[in-house]
Amino acid sequence: MGTAPNQFAADSILRRIATAQDQRQTAVLRTYLQSPKSSYRRAAAMAFASVQDRAALPDLLSALSDADSQVRQATAYALGQTADSAAAPVLASQIATETDAQARRYQWEALGRCVGRTSLPLLLRVPPSTDTLQAVGQAWGLYRAGLRGVTSEAAVRRVVTLLAAAQPYGARLAAANALARTARLDLTQYEAPITAAATADARYPVRVAATTSLSKVKSTALPATLSGILRRDADYRVRVAALRAMNAGMYLPVKEAAWAALDDASNQVAVTAAEFFLTHATGETGKLFLDRANRLANWRVRSTLLAAALHHAAAEEKPGIRAVIEQRFSTATDVYEKSFLLKALGEDPAAYAFVEQATFAPNQVPVISTYGIEALVALRSRPDFPVAQQPLFVSTLEKALATNDVALIGTAATALREPKLEMRGAFRNTELLRQAQSRIALPRDIEAWQALQQALDFLANKTTPTPLPSAAAQHPIDWALVQTIPATQRAVVHTSRGDVVLRLRVEEAPGSVASFVQLVRQGFYANKNFHRVVPNFVAQGGCPRGDGWGGTDYTLRSEFADLRYGEGAVGLASAGKDTESCQWFITHAPTHHLDGRYTIFAQVERGMDVVHRLDIGDRISSVELL
Repeated sequence: MGTAPNQFAADSILRRIATAQDQRQTAVLRTYLQSPKSSYRRAAAMAFASVQDRAALPDLLSALSDADSQVRQATAYALGQTADSAAAPVLASQIATETDAQARRYQWEALGRCVGRTSLPLLLRVPPSTDTLQAVGQAWGLYRAGLRGVTSEAAVRRVVTLLAAAQPYGARLAAANALARTARLDLTQYEAPITAAATADARYPVRVAATTSLSKVKSTALPATLSGILRRDADYRVRVAALRAMNAGMYLPVKEAAWAALDDASNQVAVTAAEFFLTHATGETGKLFLDRANRLANWRVRSTLLAAALHHAAAEEKPGIRAVIEQRFSTATDVYEKSFLLKALGEDPAAYAFVEQATFAPNQVPVISTYGIEALVALRSRPDFPVAQQPLFVSTLEKALATNDVALIGTAATALREPKLEMRGAFRNTELLRQAQSRIALPRDIEAWQALQQALDFLANKTTPTPLPSAAAQHPIDWALVQTIPATQRAVVHTSRGDVVLRLRVEEAPGSVASFVQLVRQGFYANKNFHRVVPNFVAQGGCPRGDGWGGTDYTLRSEFADLRYGEGAVGLASAGKDTESCQWFITHAPTHHLDGRYTIFAQVERGMDVVHRLDIGDRISSVELL
């Protein structure tokens, strides 16, 4: 491995700019936007992508006409991150005169982040057909606008044009994701071009997003199309998308394909198939799913299918199925399997006492108690939850709030502000919430603190949210450590499925990488688990509790460099901007709705095959710096 120093090792000005970014010092960064050295102007412009201070808008708009194209590119990215509608007309004007193709591509995307409904036409001008980068930029702009719900029929027509096979890959990818991610679209009239992309595009990310888009098509041909994709596409991520695009209305014509998917070579597909049956099966007996579950080896697929058995069972079937699940819980040795079995019991109100006893058992491991309280909330949310048991649920929440467990506290607080549970009249012990809040360790448990405060605001019918406390213990960048990290630093994650090699992005995320390196050297990640794996999305680990509620006693500020969530991007989990800690996730495929919202601090270089096999409960034996 190379040991070339990173850009901060010999350049104190770049360290000052990064420190100003980390400390959100707009005034300092403004001065560097005027630097005679273009690399400093570019770094300062990029810093505003993380700072996101609208007070800097005039400075950034001025920098859009900088003599250096890379500065203009960085400025466009920062303007998009700031997402101020006042920037839209200036960006559109710059696009018309921009001489650098790459900078113009960034300006198109930034425009999509800034336009509103009235300024959306600025994004719809059709660029010359010979300028492929403009097509790519416009497609990303339309995607970014669509994510915010800013669209029109004309915009959708343009997006579909950009999905065509003749368009460059970047345009097709953005267009397919725009159709998949823009809410409340009816894409029925575009069934043919979307189906063509879903079934014939050469690149799997386009097929994934186009297949997802088919869920917005109403057609009698759709069940056969989705079943064909599920049976034939070679990429498991496309097969997952096909299952997720299926719904209850097409259950009968697709169920055989979904049934076969329970035996898919990819456990990710099998899990998604089980989730399909849990959510969408109609007219089936509980015994059908119970019998199939008992023949499955993978505990996660089996537990999900047991949940389907309980969910769809007739009244006379439920006691027997519930007994099977409770017996499996009693004999299972894996804490994650036990947790999923409690989750399955969340399908039957008659299991309430069993789940509560397991949740609050003395010295219960956090993972099981976390899944348990979530199952109890799910039970209370069911329409068949007995009215006579509702006071019992209030006492359960009080019991959770009286503990010192952040997951129990945070989940109970979240339930209190769920409108459909109507807890304003039922729960009156607000002092218990305040006492729980006083026990919260900040900034480590900011998520639980926030849930408690939101519950207090909700119960008081307060319309103005109480602001979060200042995170005084945020972690400054350790520059002495950063300067020792090579630009090409690698780390290997040793897992129970095999090794995954990461390249750390120290030049784009120095504070995050320094924290990660420090934790690695302390052995922090040894014997942790992947506690969250969402098929065709992420595998997430690094939680000291093993349930997603754990962290360090400090938080990091977000670092949003010009990086995108493609396959194998490694990001820091957070409870919102500037709350990152020790948990991280690896993406299975492009997930561009995360761009600019979660810090990317590394990229998988080798071992993506391992990442695709990871499942909940798989172990991180250690992480080693190479």
